[in-house]
Amino acid sequence: MTTDAEHAVPAGHTGWTEKAAALRRVGGHLVFDVRQPASLILKVAVSDMPGTTVSERLTITRDGEPLTAGEESVPGEGRTHLLSTGPGRIVVDYQAAITGTATPPPVTAAERMTYLRPSRYAESDRLGAVARAEFAGLTAPADLLAAVWSWTGTQLSYVPGSSGPSDGAVDTLLSRQGVCRDYTHLMIALLRALDVPARMAAVYAPGLSPMDFHAVAEAAIDGQWRVADATLLAPRATLVRIATGRDAADTAFLSSYGGTVELLEATVTAVSEGALPADDVSQLVSIA
Repeated sequence: MTTDAEHAVPAGHTGWTEKAAALRRVGGHLVFDVRQPASLILKVAVSDMPGTTVSERLTITRDGEPLTAGEESVPGEGRTHLLSTGPGRIVVDYQAAITGTATPPPVTAAERMTYLRPSRYAESDRLGAVARAEFAGLTAPADLLAAVWSWTGTQLSYVPGSSGPSDGAVDTLLSRQGVCRDYTHLMIALLRALDVPARMAAVYAPGLSPMDFHAVAEAAIDGQWRVADATLLAPRATLVRIATGRDAADTAFLSSYGGTVELLEATVTAVSEGALPADDVSQLVSIA
């Protein structure tokens, strides 16, 4: 499948004072073997972002021959590409250029309900006692976000390969190590346990090293989704949203059903024009 698309949405008032993000170029290159017929879900395309202009190209092949994928926009989660394929080597190439600054949407009542609940990898119902003990005396959502962000960053060690795909926030709390998805799961579980709606965002992250798909937390603060990244590995102002959800179960870049799939290669690119901005962690920031 090869698609070229360009979307332009007039920028509106954003309600915040950060400068518009510079031109950002992002992309993903995936190679995997399908050994039996399978249905695949891909989340590599950037989300629709009112206030930005996106030029993009997606190509999917099987053993060198073009494949056709359908596209669905899942409300609240982002864009998903669906693919049914027989055995063979699948190559996915995605490239996008983003200009402008997205208009942060307000937090809806439905989102508040959804993102207060426990989920597969963010077991907030099991962390209530820990959260209340560690953050006693704090009540304002902004203060709780700052405290949970700082606590997670100081309590965990970033260790690639230290966690598995089935690990959740409780596993991370016990092991005190992990990667970006683990940091994010622990943050959002603690925030939900403190009655602050919180969710995961899968993003392209200019400045990230080593480069990969990245995961960050978002918390509902005064009616806006504000982003926090306890790994401190990339400036928040340049992040590009791919998908949003309760946890990694909603935001994985590849899910397969009905057949055996082996991922052989995943290469991610994310760059921002000019120098990367400084990231003042004392400031509230929305994904732009």
